[in-house]
This record gives sequence, C-alpha cells and structure tokens, in this order.
Amino acid sequence: MSILVSGAGGQLGQELAARAGARRLVGLPRAEWNIADPGATERALDAYLPTLVINAAAYTAVDRAEAAPGPAFAANRDGPGHLARACARRGIALLHLSTCYVFDGAQRTPYAEGDAPAPLNVYGRSKLEGEAAVRDALPRHLILRVSWVFGAHGENFVRTLLRRAQAGAPLRVVADQTGTPTHAGDIAQALLQLADRITAGEDLPWGLYHYPGGEAVSWHAFAEAIMAEACRQGLLDHAPSIAPITSAEYPSAARRPAYSVLDGRRGAGLLGLPPADWRAGLKEVLSTWKQAA
Repeated sequence: MSILVSGAGGQLGQELAARAGARRLVGLPRAEWNIADPGATERALDAYLPTLVINAAAYTAVDRAEAAPGPAFAANRDGPGHLARACARRGIALLHLSTCYVFDGAQRTPYAEGDAPAPLNVYGRSKLEGEAAVRDALPRHLILRVSWVFGAHGENFVRTLLRRAQAGAPLRVVADQTGTPTHAGDIAQALLQLADRITAGEDLPWGLYHYPGGEAVSWHAFAEAIMAEACRQGLLDHAPSIAPITSAEYPSAARRPAYSVLDGRRGAGLLGLPPADWRAGLKEVLSTWKQAA
C-alpha cells in the first residue's frame, strides 16, 4: 500500500477517505491506532508498510487542554515524535498538520513560516512542540500549519452555529479575532496532491509551510457568511441577527490570538499549493448537509 492515515475518524481523516479515489489509502481511527502509544505505531507501520504517512490525529479541545494538558501533549507532541522516529527508521515520509495557534496574535500582518512562534495556550504549545519533534527526527517531512478548520464532519464552528440558528437560539459571536477559515476538504485535497508526488518518487522541498483558507475574516464576519449561504441553500428561512461581541465578553479557559492570519505564499511558490477559497468550501459543506437532510 502507499498511504497510511492516522486519526481517520476526525473531520480531516474522513475527508481524506472520501477524496482518496483510486489511491491506495488506509485510514485508522484512534481506537485502532493511538499514535501516543509507540508500540501501536510500530505495529501499524509494520502491518501496512506505507510509502508515506499522513498524521491527521490531534487533540483539539483547546479549552479542556488548559485544565488537563496531559492528553494534549500526548497526542500533539509525543505521538508525532514517536511517529516521526518510526518513519525515519523505515525511510517513510510524513505529512503532519499544525496550527495558527502557535502564534500570539500580536502581529498585524500575515504570519510567515519564519516568524517567531509564541503560543498563548496549552494547545498551541503542544502543537509547536509536536512540530519540533517531527523536524528533529525526520528529514523527509512536510508540516502544514492550518487555521480555523471547518468541514462536513465532526464538531466545528460552522456546524455548531447552524444548529443554533435552526433552533432559534440567540447568536453572539466574537468580532475581535481574525483568521483564515480553512475547509477540511481543501486540506485533504492538498495533502493528497502532495502524497501523489511523493509516491511517484518526487523529492519535494521538505519542511514547514502555511496553508491558509484565503480571505481573512473575523469570527463574526465568518458567521454572517455562514448564515447568508445557509439562506441561499434553503437551510434557513432568513438570516438571524448575530450580535458582535469582544473576546472579553466570551470568557474561555484558553486565550486565543487576536490575529492568526497565515501567509501562504511560500507554499504556493515552492509546493504549488495556493491558499484555498473558504467561501467555496463553505458552499460545498452546506450543500453536503442539505443533500443529507
């Protein structure tokens, strides 16, 4: 086989499986492969003998990680480290995902790969240390930092907001945090394109890249776009009012960066991965839900 995917039960893992087509791809959910267990990783690689691994496994409960950092560091730092070392011993390439939350948001221009990380929360620190673990153990790796991931599967901002709107619940959304929403389907497609090149024997420019979702928006502006598209597709009769609030008015256990926009020019130039259009991704996600309703 060629491609082995960890975290296959998550929103990205499900998108990879849905878009794999004729590719030889096997996805394993956490119940079958917990990457924090080095023995499980050794067994998985020996059983499937992949050409490359896509690590879609992660601990993403940002607020819960503040009170209980252990699971976050196990999944986001230790697991990728075990995986990278096991891949290095076998000559296997690794595609790994990280996050815009490695930055503190003090900057007001899009973050490039060379900008200094300074995570504000446990989740961001665990992902940053996971990047280092992969980088230190395995030369043939690609790390893609992504931002505000949403999709047709799992729990994410789009699904939660639409459910609340359909139930008639009042909507209050933070307006002082800016980022680049990124469709999980676009991330999956980018990873599969890279996988094709690796399995074909191409020696890629390995390292760290940013893969943003195009236009930068606040959470509030993103919410308004979700409601507008939901109305166009008949998922809502009318766009509900969304009250803009500050981060201080929406207290949470973890601090979030006020600005987490990623600069995707390096990935576009060196890897041929231009930033995705989150508006097109949003249309696809809502169309998928409409068809399933």
